[in-house]
Amino acid sequence: MMPARPFRILGVQQVAVGSTSKERLRKLWVDCLGLAIEGQYHSERENVDEDIAVAGKGLMRCEVDLMQPIDSARKPAVHDPPLNHVGLWVDDLPAAVAWLTAQGVRFAPGGIRKGAAGHDITFIHPRASDDFPIGGEGVLIELVQAPPEVIAAAG
Repeated sequence: MMPARPFRILGVQQVAVGSTSKERLRKLWVDCLGLAIEGQYHSERENVDEDIAVAGKGLMRCEVDLMQPIDSARKPAVHDPPLNHVGLWVDDLPAAVAWLTAQGVRFAPGGIRKGAAGHDITFIHPRASDDFPIGGEGVLIELVQAPPEVIAAAG
C-alpha cells in the first residue's frame, strides 16, 4: 500500500503539440479553432520556438502550446511525437516530486524550474528505468505548480 499522497492534481494546465511548422499549427489552432496567441517562448537549450495559444478564460483557461524545433535535427525533438506533452496543475510541486520519486517515478533531467508561462514546472519522464520503474508509458507529463487562485477554486 502506498503512503498518503501529500498533493493533489487539480486539472489540465496545458497540452503541447509540435510540428516542424508553427505556421501550420497556427492555421488550425488559431485561424480555424479561434484560440488566441498570448505569448511566445524561445529556448535554444530546449530546442523550441513556441507560441502560447489559449482556450477559455479565468480558471477555465488552458494553454495549447504550439511548438516547433529551432533545429529539427537536434534533441529534444519537440515535434516528435506531435502530441509532445500534457501539463497538469498540482497544488504542491515540491511535495509531489519528493513523494513520486520515493514511489519510483522517473523524472526527466532539469529538476523544478520556471516554465514558459512563468510557473514552476518539472517533467515525468516518458519511460521508466531500472532505478525508477514508473514512467509516463510513452507520454511526457509536465507537473505545473498551480497558483493560489487555482488551488482555492479546486477546493
